Amino acid sequence: MDIFDVLTLIGGLCLFLFGMNLMGEALERSAGSKLRSLLEKLTTNRAAGLLTGLAVTGVIQSSSATTVMVVGFVNSGLMSLRQAINVIMGANIGTTVTAWVLSLGGIESDVLFLQLLKPTSFTPVLALIGIGLHMFSKSDKKKEIGTIFLGFATLMFGMDTMSGSVSGLADIPQFQELFIMFKNPILGVLVGAVLTGIIQSSSASVGILQALAGTTGQVSYGAAIPIIMGQNIGTCVTALLSSVGTNKNARRAAFVHLFFNIIGTVILLTVFSIINAVFAPALFDESASHAGIAVAHSIFNITCTCILLPMSGLLEKLVYKLVPEDKSQKEETPILDERLLVTPPIALEQCAHRAADLAGFAASALGDSLKILKNYTPELAAAIRENEEKSDQYEDVLSTYLVKLSSHQISAADSSEAAKLLKIIGDFERISDHAVNILESAEEMREKNIRLTPAAVKELSVICGAVQEITDHALAAFLKNDLDAAAQVEPLEEVIDILREKLRSSHIQRLQQGECSIVAGFIWSDLLTNLERTADHCSNIAGCIIDIAAENMNLHESLREMRSSNEGFKEQYTLYREKYSIA
Repeated sequence: MDIFDVLTLIGGLCLFLFGMNLMGEALERSAGSKLRSLLEKLTTNRAAGLLTGLAVTGVIQSSSATTVMVVGFVNSGLMSLRQAINVIMGANIGTTVTAWVLSLGGIESDVLFLQLLKPTSFTPVLALIGIGLHMFSKSDKKKEIGTIFLGFATLMFGMDTMSGSVSGLADIPQFQELFIMFKNPILGVLVGAVLTGIIQSSSASVGILQALAGTTGQVSYGAAIPIIMGQNIGTCVTALLSSVGTNKNARRAAFVHLFFNIIGTVILLTVFSIINAVFAPALFDESASHAGIAVAHSIFNITCTCILLPMSGLLEKLVYKLVPEDKSQKEETPILDERLLVTPPIALEQCAHRAADLAGFAASALGDSLKILKNYTPELAAAIRENEEKSDQYEDVLSTYLVKLSSHQISAADSSEAAKLLKIIGDFERISDHAVNILESAEEMREKNIRLTPAAVKELSVICGAVQEITDHALAAFLKNDLDAAAQVEPLEEVIDILREKLRSSHIQRLQQGECSIVAGFIWSDLLTNLERTADHCSNIAGCIIDIAAENMNLHESLREMRSSNEGFKEQYTLYREKYSIA
């Protein structure tokens, strides 16, 4: 093996890792909605958590990514530690899928059908289909399928390149002696752990082991099995690194992943060593095959899960001992955890949940501000300001997070959803600002002992009722993606615009007749402005919901079309004119 073989090995490894990453990300984007629905079904039920971890990891082809995601969930308070333990165990089984796919490279047969199953036979066809779909298809879904095919073809080509580059190692005595050394189980575990810790992917390190075993024939099962055990420990590095700076529960989740693999390795390595010492089975001296390594990888992870799943409560107590509770310090739960960005569909789902929280804060602030105009209480005023502060905080965090999320490779549907959230959260935050403005007007009237005339009180009640209803429609449209509720907003917004002008005119008449003071007039004008602008923001929210559904981002054009040609708009407008008329 010369320098050129080493360079070829490095190039093959790079292609292998790139292909695995490319395929995993494309699978993740394609299965975005399914990933979200899977994680929504998480319960404290062990089997449900186990199957969820297995399925998610099987889709995204990385137990490290799943565990980092779990650490993010626990850190955000979205998942309990007990749930996390079950998901992590499932992820360890799910990661064995990759080894089985890679084991196809070891097929050797003269039968045509079996030869066609060998990756070197069909990956060129997959690559051709993949590049065709990726370059020429207009459908985003087909483009993603093309990327998956290209990723798989690159992965398999990289593995084939690695295999070819190390083929000469079989004739080197020093290489043979090296793998005789690895028959020392402890050394094998250390080598597997270090290699996997460096490349941070047990799937990739198992693939490298398969390439080495299938080509040189020097890797025996006695050497491969401890290395596989060590690879499962090495993959914990990613989760441990991701837990730095998190709350204690998230750090516990990362340690659960580590302890699960260490305890499983200690138990099974002990069994392996006893069997090897007492029985010395001939299998341990046989050359490992691609499929044999996949079998060993699966048996190790499934056996570990079977042993430790019933003892998940003890595992939880162990990590609580390592990372004890400190009651004197109260840990804050972050609004959004950047660790979730490793899985953009899940990160986007959490953004949607937090945006719904923001919308709720804004709607509550607005509702309370309308109530306080009739009956001022310090408690209500404090609640309005608290909700406005939360809205500001959430809007700031969400905006920053969504911009970071948009820099990742995400599907067209997810990109559209992110754009919608960015537009809408700003409008809800402004509604909370107007709620505080209304509160300040109420406080000014109270401090200056200003009383509105009975006619003004009646008019204010009418427009407040209209603003409350339009806010309810906008909130329902956003939270439930309700197009019917969204369609109710624009005709009501038109009515509120007309109401505002009427109420201004009425106030001018009262001023002229000496029924109202100039100071009250300024407050009246501020109130009308804030109420009308709240309706404008509701119109923006509803318009955005309608545009996204119609795959059209030209809000002003949509509103013009709705007003001019929509019969339903005219009917609703007439109904609202009658409902909120000023006698």
